[in-house]
Amino acid sequence: MATTPDSSFSVKLKNALWSIGSYFNIKSDLLPQQDAEQEIRSSVSFKGSQLLILIFAIFVASLGLNTNSVPVIIGAMIISPLMGPIMGIGLGIGIQDFQLVTRGTRNILTAMLGSVIASAIYFLISPQFEGSNELLARTSPSIYDVFIALFGGAAGIVSVTCRNKASVMAGVAIATSLMPPLCTAGYGLANMNMHFFLGALYLFFTNAIFILVATWIGVKVFGYKKVNVTDPKKARTVRFILYTLITLTIAVSVLLTVFMIRTNIFTRRAAEFVEKEFVFPNTQVLSHKEYVEGDTRYIDVNLIGESLPMDSLRLAMMTKMNKVGLGGTILNIKQGFGMGQMEVSSQADNDNFLRLMENELASKQSKIDSLRTVLSDRKRLTDQSRAIAPEIRVLFPSVRAIAVSEMLAASTTAPVTDTVTIAFIDAPAGMPESQRTKLADYLQVRLKRNKVNITLNPASFPWPQKKVEE
Repeated sequence: MATTPDSSFSVKLKNALWSIGSYFNIKSDLLPQQDAEQEIRSSVSFKGSQLLILIFAIFVASLGLNTNSVPVIIGAMIISPLMGPIMGIGLGIGIQDFQLVTRGTRNILTAMLGSVIASAIYFLISPQFEGSNELLARTSPSIYDVFIALFGGAAGIVSVTCRNKASVMAGVAIATSLMPPLCTAGYGLANMNMHFFLGALYLFFTNAIFILVATWIGVKVFGYKKVNVTDPKKARTVRFILYTLITLTIAVSVLLTVFMIRTNIFTRRAAEFVEKEFVFPNTQVLSHKEYVEGDTRYIDVNLIGESLPMDSLRLAMMTKMNKVGLGGTILNIKQGFGMGQMEVSSQADNDNFLRLMENELASKQSKIDSLRTVLSDRKRLTDQSRAIAPEIRVLFPSVRAIAVSEMLAASTTAPVTDTVTIAFIDAPAGMPESQRTKLADYLQVRLKRNKVNITLNPASFPWPQKKVEE
């Protein structure tokens, strides 16, 4: 029987898909269930070395957060044994070993409480007691943390259950970040800062929930057998609690993510607004900050240089803010800082301040150089006028006095201006046209000008001899 083109293509497609799927087949690499379970169960309890490692990890993380040291924080993530009980809970739910679930829950709650209290004590006695960027980074969880924990936990369960183990657990510990949020919560408790405390605890809770969810899904996918003694009612209760926690965690994370995205959009648009609109000849923006507190949006701008009329400035900026979708934002403007009044809050502000001062000095020096050029040119014109007066008396006897000046001529009907050189001539007896042309040519050469306009006998001109006669 002949093979049709369609059936041939179908066979090739199936073979291609089977070939691709073979790369993802890990059945031959899986450990026996008993061996994988033993590895997870052995890390559930905090006893002996595990307890000591947990204590050391707490203080390493607290020191790293306190000093804002990323390498130290990463070290605390790697040595922290908190992954064990969480994966144990996921395994227990998957095989319906509720004693393991209870043991893992008890141990992780004990570790949470101990970590928070220990880090709170550390931050209470620490001489350096200020929030850092690394602390702040662990107070605003989002939906992205859900995906990080889920995929990190998936990598963890695959690593534990397979023979060919890579250095996966260290990477999972770094990615999911379990210990630093607990120490951040301890900082919030020591400082009585509920934003730090609740935000960090929620981040830890999110990471823990989705690590155990990934473990539970992995156990199901790998077909692990359930324990012999099962309680269907208890299993349904555990699954209901788990589904509820997953739903609530995702819902809160989505809301926090929406708020984070809106905040990021606002700060970006507000920063662009400040950089575009706060541009003045003799006043510069020293620093600006855009932030959201609750439902209220703020823009803080510090100006340095000449003081601007505050009421007019605020009214103009608020009108422009309404036009670009920033209406309702509270605009705080500070200006008129002198060198002695300037408060530099950070190295960035200090660098910005120095840069503005350098630009200001360069601008002032440019103006000074320009004025010097104008004064020098005017002085040269004055000296030349004095020098040519005796020459004109010899060359043009009918000229009794001369006045030379440069003027700006502006049109009243169009935006056109021009600089002109004019020579006012006092010749009571008049001058023939030929003499006027010759005088203009002489002045152009002598004064080094492209063109000199002659005005003969201007009325009411204050000639020197008139003042003498008076």
